[in-house]
Amino acid sequence: MIAVLADSRREALRRRIRLIVAGTIAYNAIEAVVAISAGATASSAALIGFGLDSVVEVLSAAAVAWQFTRREPERWERPTLRVIAVSFFLLAAYVAVSAVLALAGVTRAEHSAVGLVLTAVSVAVMPLLSLAEYRTGRELGSATAVADSRQTLICAALSVAVLVGLALNTLLGWWWADSVAALVIVVFAVREGIEAWRGDSCATSVGMILEGDHEHDDDHNEGARA
Repeated sequence: MIAVLADSRREALRRRIRLIVAGTIAYNAIEAVVAISAGATASSAALIGFGLDSVVEVLSAAAVAWQFTRREPERWERPTLRVIAVSFFLLAAYVAVSAVLALAGVTRAEHSAVGLVLTAVSVAVMPLLSLAEYRTGRELGSATAVADSRQTLICAALSVAVLVGLALNTLLGWWWADSVAALVIVVFAVREGIEAWRGDSCATSVGMILEGDHEHDDDHNEGARA
C-alpha cells in the first residue's frame, strides 16, 4: 500500500531536494576543476576520470534541479533519467580510452598530493549528500532523485578507488594502479548508465501511480454513468 503525501509535505520534500542538489552541484563543480587540473598535471587517467565524473554529477544534479522547477516534476522522470544515462556513457567512453592509453605506455601517471587530498575529502562528503537525497527521493517517490543519489554514492565509491590508486602510485611506484582505478570508474559508469536508461532506480513515481489511479477511477465513473 502506497502512502499518499500531503501537498505541504510534498512541497517541503521538493524544496529539500532542490537544496541538496544545489549543494551537490556546488561541491562537484569545484571538485571537477581541481581534479581535472591535478590529473592533467600528473597525467593521471584516474584523476581526470574522477573530475569528469564530477562533471557528469553536475549535469545529473542540474537535470534533477530543472525537473523540480517544473509544475509537475513526475511527468519529467523519463527524459531526466535519459540525460543521466547518456552522461554516464560519455564518461565511460572517455575514461576507458584514457586508461588503455596509460596501460599501453603512452602516458604514465605521476604523484599528485592535490589528488590525494581531494579524493580523501570526497570520501567523507559524498556519502552524506547521497544519503540525504536518497531518503528524500524515496519518501517523495522520485525515480530521478533516487537515481541521482546513486550517482553521488558512486562518486564516493570512486573516490575510494582513485584514492587507493593514487596512494599505491605514490607509496609503491605502481603507476598502473592509476589506470586500474580508472577502469573501475568505467565499470561503474556503464552499469549505472544502463540502469538509468531502463529507468531502474528502485523508486516508482508516486505521481504516475496516482495518475493511473485517477484514470482508473474516471474510467469506472464513466462506465457507471453509461
